[in-house]
Amino acid sequence: MTDMTTNSAALAPSSGEKFRERVLPFILFGLVLIVIPFFGPSRTTMTLLNHIGINIVFALSFNMLLGRAGLLTFGHAVYLGLGGYFCVHILNWIDAADGGFWGNLPVFSMPVFGFAMGALAGAVIGWPSCRRAGTAFAMISLGVAELMAAFAYMFDSLFGGEMGISGDRMAGPEFLGLSLGPLEEVYWFIAFWTFLGVVAMYMFTRTPLGKLSEATRDNPERVQFIGYNPTRVRYLVFIFAGAFAGMAGGMSAVQDEIFTPESLSLLPSGAILIAAYVGGIRYFSGPIMGAIVMTYMGSNLSDYTAGWLLYLGIMFICVVMFLPDGIAGIVFGFWRGIRSPDRGHLMGKWAQQLAGVFLLAIGIIVFVEVAFRWSEGYGEVWEPFGIALPHDAILTWIIGIIPFVAGVAVLRHVTRKQEEV
Repeated sequence: MTDMTTNSAALAPSSGEKFRERVLPFILFGLVLIVIPFFGPSRTTMTLLNHIGINIVFALSFNMLLGRAGLLTFGHAVYLGLGGYFCVHILNWIDAADGGFWGNLPVFSMPVFGFAMGALAGAVIGWPSCRRAGTAFAMISLGVAELMAAFAYMFDSLFGGEMGISGDRMAGPEFLGLSLGPLEEVYWFIAFWTFLGVVAMYMFTRTPLGKLSEATRDNPERVQFIGYNPTRVRYLVFIFAGAFAGMAGGMSAVQDEIFTPESLSLLPSGAILIAAYVGGIRYFSGPIMGAIVMTYMGSNLSDYTAGWLLYLGIMFICVVMFLPDGIAGIVFGFWRGIRSPDRGHLMGKWAQQLAGVFLLAIGIIVFVEVAFRWSEGYGEVWEPFGIALPHDAILTWIIGIIPFVAGVAVLRHVTRKQEEV
């Protein structure tokens, strides 16, 4: 018994490792949130940062189901939407109230009400949904998403029809001196609740329920064998995931001051699925990275190309096929690689892979941009760096095909060498 206890203690991470892995990242994250406003970002950048914070919470709540419990859902936006709608209604109640409970309620607390509404929706919808797993659960979530979107258009008094429902975030008393009128003050609101939500969801992963959700994902029969009900575990995790999605909805209600039926549809559900998977569902920080990248691309890439959705689709397919660990897998793999004794060999392999991806991207970009200019622009010619590339010119095909073929060849060469080793 003594030997087993000693061996277990030796295998456990040291206090220094626990601090570096479980505490230091959150300290750095909090410092980044505090420092950002001192760089004087523009209003556009501030709005983008606020939406990134909302999507970070939303993506992490989605990953509580997919990455932790193994439940693929196509309707996670339902809980964000219901939480957001509820908070917009509360904003109107606060605005119309003359004293009393609603009149003295600070708008800063909206994510709490969104959390409660998301939990309630998760408890109601999850009760029948979590009785199934796998493909059946995914299909049920798809049906729920379509059902709620239809309800949103049918019940105008609750959802406002196509125009949605709007509110005023400056209604009610100030909290900590924040009126939530200027975007700078909204940033501090979003930063506070983003940090709180991230920490809370990480703490959830350390709880027995969080560990059981992973065990249920990997082997539900064994979980049942040791005395736990896999259906109940999924149901409880589903409630918490819906609650944190509703929290993100409350943050969004304050930021945008409006919610429309589109917020309940498949579009935001699909977008957050892509963000979480691109970031890496096997890592806690993966959805955070994915939310940052996808929100930035969705906001800025459309300014440069009409084919930005096609690029996002191609990226998602490539991640699913070749990079199942997503961006987080690349980041942590690189960090482990540079600390390993074989880092010289790894650096050479990564350089070749990067060159192959770069060449492949050149070919894809040429084909996509030329095709969009020719079709959507009614014969418009794409001119990168002042070089005219019409769709019927030999030079266009040369610039597109040669880098594409070279990129494929380089990547296949690196893969074969890796298989031989």
